[in-house]
Amino acid sequence: MRRHFAALAIALLCACNPAPPPKSTPAPSAPARPRPTRTPLVLTIKGKGSANRPVHLIQQVHNRIDYDLLASSYESKGPQGAARAVFQDARVTFRDVRGSRVSATAPQAVVDQTSNTVTLLGGVHATTSSGMTLTCRQLVYMRATGTLRGSGDVVVTDPKGFRAMGSTFDSDLSLTHMRMR
Repeated sequence: MRRHFAALAIALLCACNPAPPPKSTPAPSAPARPRPTRTPLVLTIKGKGSANRPVHLIQQVHNRIDYDLLASSYESKGPQGAARAVFQDARVTFRDVRGSRVSATAPQAVVDQTSNTVTLLGGVHATTSSGMTLTCRQLVYMRATGTLRGSGDVVVTDPKGFRAMGSTFDSDLSLTHMRMR
């Protein structure tokens, strides 16, 4: 019995040992792998219309048509929401909230979602709903402000015969509030 009592006393004393447990060696960590970064999926979309069924794009803002674009073909590149589309043989009708319209034709039109613009290139011919005509080399419609900026051999003529010429202009869609330089 004494042996059992002595063994129990030794076991209790060993259990109360204040020495820290032996340190275990950490498992070797796996080499750090670079995390893949998400890059936006770049889409390329091409389309071709016909004489009877051209490519047709309508841009609406709050159930109102902002612009209406017809073209013979297009190519769009970029991620969703930030694409840039190039249209060939373009006819665009821009409309403002007051009902003014500008109908323009150009060999090429570029719709850029990042800058929120529609740019007509290569010689632009336009007519307003009030009968004014406009010619220039390049015409930019800024959707955020609903304004036009033209550049290159700008000529504006009103129905009464008034004619203005310059190198650039900024205007509203009705071409009534214009600044030409």
